[in-house]
Amino acid sequence: MMDRQTHRPPAVIVMSDLAALARQHRLITDIAGRGLTPLVIVGPTTDLARLTAHIEDPTHPLSRIAGVRRLPSPAVDGVWASVQDWITDFDIRGVICSGEVFVDPAGALSEALGLPGPGAWAARVCRDKVMQRVVLGDHGPSWRAFAPHARDTATSDGYPCVVKPAGRMFSSGVVKVSDDAELRAALAAYEPDETILVEELVTGPEFSVEALVHHGEVVWSGVTAKITNEDSSRYFTEIGHTSPAKVPSSESDALIAANTAILKALRFGSGITHAEFRLREGQPVLMEIAARLPGDAITMLWHLATGQPIEPAIVDLALGIAPRYPQPSRRAVQRFVDHRPGRLMDVRSAAQTVSWIGDDGYWPTVTSSEADAPARCASIMVGLSRGASLGTLHDSSGRSASVVVDLPWEADPVSETRVFVDQVELTIEAEAS
Repeated sequence: MMDRQTHRPPAVIVMSDLAALARQHRLITDIAGRGLTPLVIVGPTTDLARLTAHIEDPTHPLSRIAGVRRLPSPAVDGVWASVQDWITDFDIRGVICSGEVFVDPAGALSEALGLPGPGAWAARVCRDKVMQRVVLGDHGPSWRAFAPHARDTATSDGYPCVVKPAGRMFSSGVVKVSDDAELRAALAAYEPDETILVEELVTGPEFSVEALVHHGEVVWSGVTAKITNEDSSRYFTEIGHTSPAKVPSSESDALIAANTAILKALRFGSGITHAEFRLREGQPVLMEIAARLPGDAITMLWHLATGQPIEPAIVDLALGIAPRYPQPSRRAVQRFVDHRPGRLMDVRSAAQTVSWIGDDGYWPTVTSSEADAPARCASIMVGLSRGASLGTLHDSSGRSASVVVDLPWEADPVSETRVFVDQVELTIEAEAS
């Protein structure tokens, strides 16, 4: 009798959520384009009915998804139990994590199946901010962690300092405090079961380093400059990215070297990483590192800067193939538009059609420009739905519209981007009292 194993269709498991799937839909189409079956795990924040509607729409890129499971939590045992039939019925060739909550189970599953991945240990550290501070202490700021039962003893050796919940994402709950009273007020705002980090405030420009790693070897790195709202508030919400950063080569080299040393310390295997740093007097200080694709439009920025989408390289890494990804010949910028409080009713611009990505479940597909082409607006996107409430930016979920611009290598990212940001008009109505 012929072994039934030979008849199992080859497949790749992607662990994500609807927002990340909409952003990284090229992952799904690339997997399917290689004759592999895309299988998707999503968490509780995903609207399964909406995702199902996209899958059933033959014009939508997510229609290539062959199976989806929505799980109530990212617990490793629950994820494994939920994919046991996939492991039996399919020849699983790769596991990809594109959403933060599944970093730990994705890393553990790929290792258990003998597939390329970051490694269970590296994935676990990348998902836990306290573990990062312990394992990578030489690369980060001074800090102390306080477990839920010990939060009433939380103190800081100096002010101002930064307080952050260890398990959240998207800058949620991260706040600068100036004295003991503000520290106590910040602690009272967290959930009772949250572990808290109190860290020194590291000043200096902020960057991320994206790296493609194949069997422990960094095969490509890029440095992205960041802007946050920290100068005008107590928060650290990201409001802009430039890829690659327009900085001296000595600074980008130092950031890449620090990131490479961190990946070696983690014994990182294969995949993409996204690490955030501050440059303090020219020295990189690690804020955190993630074993997943970067958020916001950073993958789109690298596509526009290099001329090639990065998602096929991610699939290559998951399949054990060393990717070939080019160095940039242009720059690309994402800048979020300032807003006033109220209800967001519409977004318009003469520069580009506006994409309501939260409603469409689809990020616009961009095409790259010739290296010497003039600056242009490649995309305008809104992550919220019409009628959403806008207020003070405490974290990434409250941002309105963003503009993506690509420009020649030597052009000024700030002035070239401002031209297109200024053309965006937000229609905001006052909230009902």
